[in-house]
Amino acid sequence: MGRFRREMYEDYARQHLGEYTDDENYNAAYRRVKRLKRFYSHLKIFLIVNIIIIVSSLTRDNFNEGMDFSGLTEWHTYSTAFFWGIGLLAHALSVFGTDWFFGSDWEKRKIQKYMEKDAANKNKWE
Repeated sequence: MGRFRREMYEDYARQHLGEYTDDENYNAAYRRVKRLKRFYSHLKIFLIVNIIIIVSSLTRDNFNEGMDFSGLTEWHTYSTAFFWGIGLLAHALSVFGTDWFFGSDWEKRKIQKYMEKDAANKNKWE
């Protein structure tokens, strides 16, 4: 079964001309770029749809009579943007999130700190 999967992987790699390689760093970078591209597409659609919603609230009653700015003060005009914005924020945190809060070397520093603490406790009883 393992050889069959390896052959499938090699066939797929040949068909997609370098999208996937045996280099793990390249594959990780490739996946990150794909996630970033999906986020920017999500952001673009978010902006386009919400601009359409806001413009349509200006002309919602009668298109021939002109602009009606009373729609700009109503909740339903911005409710889609608000709730979808929460989802967009969650998407942004999944793409960019870990480095914002903890930094790129936070995990290494914490591991080192706990290792030093354990070593100090171990030496305390000897």
